[in-house]
Amino acid sequence: MTVRLAKIAVAFSTGLLILLVALGNVFDYGTNLDVVTHILSMDMIPESPLKWRAVTSPALHGLCYLSIIATEFVSAALTLYGAWLLWRARMASASTFNAAKSMAIAGLTVGFLLYLLGFMAVGGEWFQMWRAGVYNMQEPAFRFIGSVGIAMLFITLADGA
Repeated sequence: MTVRLAKIAVAFSTGLLILLVALGNVFDYGTNLDVVTHILSMDMIPESPLKWRAVTSPALHGLCYLSIIATEFVSAALTLYGAWLLWRARMASASTFNAAKSMAIAGLTVGFLLYLLGFMAVGGEWFQMWRAGVYNMQEPAFRFIGSVGIAMLFITLADGA
């Protein structure tokens, strides 16, 4: 029972973390829109033959940022709903509890992919965010990848009891 409660707590905590990030992005919209704008514009990196990749349209900056926020809300909602399903299955058989993990795993996967694919691959490498000084969000993104990834690994471990 202790491991099941731990998995429920980890799913809930991770879902809440992602929800708080999404809400922060809504209520302090301009702060991270500024980051997205600089990263996509590639205006904070030194001269590079890769600057042809820059996206300078404010409309596309806003659309990309809204996509990030929407993805965070989807991840949070799925993960929190998954935590609720796990809570409801906490006294059930191992197979029922294991089956209840799918929604939480889906939510964690969405969050994991947002930070790995969106921030590290697209932002970090395609738009050279690693060269953007104060606008380099790879370290915060990596913290999310680690947190969400560890949560996902722990929750996916089969429950045998």
